[in-house]
This record gives sequence, C-alpha cells and structure tokens, in this order.
Amino acid sequence: MDRPPAPLRSSRLAVTAAYASQGLGYAVVVTSLPALKARQEVDDATVSIIVLGVSLAAAAGSVVANAVAVRWGSRAALALGLLVQAVFLPVIALPTPFAAFFAAFVLFGVGLGCVDAAAAMQGVAVQRAHGSHLLGGFFAAATAAAIVGALLVSFVAFSALGAGIALATAGVVALLAALVVARLALREVPIDEALPAAERGRLPRAGIWIFGFVILAVFISDSAISTWSTVYLQDELRSLAWVAPLGYAAYQGVVLVTRLVTDRLVTRLGRRRLVTVAVVVSAIGCLVVAVLPFPAAAITGFALAGVATGILIPVTFGAAGEIAPEHSDQVIARVNIFNYAGSIFGAVALGLLADGPGLGIAFLIPAVALAAILFLVPRFRTAPLAASAAR
Repeated sequence: MDRPPAPLRSSRLAVTAAYASQGLGYAVVVTSLPALKARQEVDDATVSIIVLGVSLAAAAGSVVANAVAVRWGSRAALALGLLVQAVFLPVIALPTPFAAFFAAFVLFGVGLGCVDAAAAMQGVAVQRAHGSHLLGGFFAAATAAAIVGALLVSFVAFSALGAGIALATAGVVALLAALVVARLALREVPIDEALPAAERGRLPRAGIWIFGFVILAVFISDSAISTWSTVYLQDELRSLAWVAPLGYAAYQGVVLVTRLVTDRLVTRLGRRRLVTVAVVVSAIGCLVVAVLPFPAAAITGFALAGVATGILIPVTFGAAGEIAPEHSDQVIARVNIFNYAGSIFGAVALGLLADGPGLGIAFLIPAVALAAILFLVPRFRTAPLAASAAR
C-alpha cells in the first residue's frame, strides 16, 4: 500500500491527539471525584447529580457539534470542544463556591460531548480519505490516555500535590490538542456549502436509530461495569480491598487490547462477523457475572464484556458514517447522543436493583441489551472502504 500523502498523515495525527486528550481529561475528572467531593464537602447524592448533569450537558454538546459542523465543518467543532475543556478543566480545580463548581462541571460536559461527536466525525472523514479502517486506533489512543490520566491522579495524590495539578495538566493538554486540530485536522466542506438547502435535512433516520441502539446497548454495559463492578466485588462478593478494583482493570485492559486490533480484524473478518463475535462474547461475560457469584468468575466476566466496548464503538461509528456519506457529520452527532442515554440508564438501572434483587442479577440487563444487537447485525455493511480525496 502506498504511503498516504503528508496532509492525510497530519490529519490522522490531529485526530489521534484529540482522542488522547479526551481520554486523559475524562479519566482525570472521574478519578479526581473523591478529592473534589471532600473539598466541596458534598455527599454521594450530590456527586450523582453532578455526574447526571455532565451527561445531559454532554448530550447538548453533541448537538452543538452538529450545529458547528454543519456551518463550519467538523474541524471547527472539534477545536471548539477541546477549547471549552481547556478553559473549564482548570476552573474545576479552583476552590470556588459550589454553584460555580457545578457550572464549571456542566460546561466541561458540553465540551466533552462536543469532542465526542466531532472526534468521531473527523475520525470517519480521515478513515474515508485514507481508504482503510482507523477508528479502532483512534479509540485505543483514548483508552491508553485514560489509563495515563488515572495514573497521573494517583501520582499527585501520592505526592500530596492535589487534584488541581492533574486537572490543570489535562487542561493544558486539551489546549495543545485544540491547536493541533486547528492546524492539521482534515478540512471538510461544510454541509451548508456542500448541499442545497432542500437536501440538508434528508437524513437516514432508520439508520440513525439502528446504530444509535447499538451505541445505547454498549454504553449500558460500559456504564454498568464502570460504575458498579468494584462495588459488586467488594460489597456483595466480599472480595479483599485490593481484589475489588481488578474487575474494572481487567475490563479496561481488554477494551484497550481489542481496540488496538479492531482495524485489522474488521478488514480481515468484515463488520458483520466481527460484530457478531463481539456481541456473543460480551453478552456471555455479563451473563457469567449475573449467575456465578464468585470473584474470579465476576472478574472474568467483566473482562469478556470489554470486547464489545472495544470493538463495537469504533465499528458502529464507522458504519454509521457510511450510510449517507454526504450527511456523515449529522448522522454521527445524532448517533452519539445515544451514548449518554445508555450511560445514564446503565448506572441508574443497576443502582435501583442493588437494594432489591442485588447487583449480580442486575448484570442481566447489559447482557440482554447486548444480545439484542444480534438482530441488527445485517445492517452492518461489509463492503471495503474506498479512498476519497479530502473535502
């Protein structure tokens, strides 16, 4: 295969930087929550409200990304989202009154959602321009950076530097990523310029709902495991304190590994076969957690569930971006909103069942949600990508 021209290599670097910044910033925020909670002197219920507010704001950020991309292109939307994060990550670190603290969190959420949507828009555009699958590598960069972010928070806590240092560092990284994106990212012709007014609203709504459901199901599983895996292992299965976090660690490890190999696997196996394998493996993993109340089984089940998160998110956004290439940015922005609905549902639904039947059996919810994707596998096209010139 011929080496891509320099502008395409630069655009790939810019999108990778955006994904890495996103993963780092989000990980620093969520792992700093205990320190921020203590500083603001709030309880767990208030933290839950903050997390819900961020999720809703992120959904609004996806809408903002759509509006900006339609008018000025996805490069502008991605740079804007990163700049918003660069501003409000350090503000979160400041010792402010709670109202200002909460407002900063919500505005950070807007930037978070804007980057989620716009990075996927740019990723699909760069993937199309290259003529090869790249989204798995982009998402792998986010996962690897998230691990770095968690380690950064651990380091500053160990060294007594405070969570503010980690948040400020993430803000600087977001600013640098915004500059890289503004300079090197792929410039697409905005939809307002590319299409007549009568055609701008003609979106493939059935495809949006179908791929949106896949994203919904995957994020139900991701949110359930991210929020409740450690609690389940420690509180219900009575695992040792050092064992309880291993479920989430195993999950994230598998997510990273599968994302590193997704681009090669989708080329070799095709989307339909790869999606089927990922769904079956991960649904079985959640089922194992639900029916086998032993720490080793639960950790294994959480690890297996990581296959879906690692593979289905990049594959689904790639497929969604191809159902109507002329509306790719609009489609991705709408599919991305299902991310936050799944995140909220996964965390809340399992939490409600924790006081009743228990967390173990509650993991049947993500198992069923993932299994339902099998009915949608035929909608994943397996045709190879065709390279196209950057717009």
